Amino acid sequence: MTEPKRAIVLLSGGLDSATCLAIAREAGFDCYALSIAYGQRHTAELAAARRVAQSLGAREHRLAHVSLGEFGGSALTDSSIPVPIEGAVGGIPVTYVPARNTVMLSIALAWAEVLGAQDIYVGVNAVDYSGYPDCRPEFIAAFEAMANLATKAGTEGAHITIHAPLIQLSKAGIIQRGTALGVDYAQTVSCYQADDAGRACGLCDACRLRKAGFEAAGIPDPTPYQ
Repeated sequence: MTEPKRAIVLLSGGLDSATCLAIAREAGFDCYALSIAYGQRHTAELAAARRVAQSLGAREHRLAHVSLGEFGGSALTDSSIPVPIEGAVGGIPVTYVPARNTVMLSIALAWAEVLGAQDIYVGVNAVDYSGYPDCRPEFIAAFEAMANLATKAGTEGAHITIHAPLIQLSKAGIIQRGTALGVDYAQTVSCYQADDAGRACGLCDACRLRKAGFEAAGIPDPTPYQ
């Protein structure tokens, strides 16, 4: 019997990444979930990632540490910058973490090489999202090209693929897809300023997008709010 192919799945603990893990599992991959402690102001999402990895049957779940918080520059890593609660105001918001997805995908790429995995899943979205430049299809395509130039695996002909299965889905579409795959969204945390118990503020951009997504999908919102 041939062994199942391995995939690295970036798992933040939020709604999108949980759906992405379920999609990778449905595709027949042995899923190795990777969460990143990058210096975010709250760690409720990392606790959520552990729950999601277990409930969705990840073969392994690793937590890597990188100190993006040392540089600040984002409301998600610098406590002196307030998280906006007034809704979308145009432009790239202060919740953008400089180079976050580039760093996370690079760490995933390193683990993929060690495991002999040629597939990396990431739950970025370019429809119902906050306008981050590292969530666009152009970025994913560029990173995949780089990955195949920069790695031993890529130069030896083992093509590395970056999967972004949610990138063109609405938030409602993501929720419907995940619900059909058995994702328990009550386990996830999306809020930019969740409390220690994982309860959402209901006001930040992530909360607004999540809440609107459940409403549009016609599915009850299981999110605990503060």
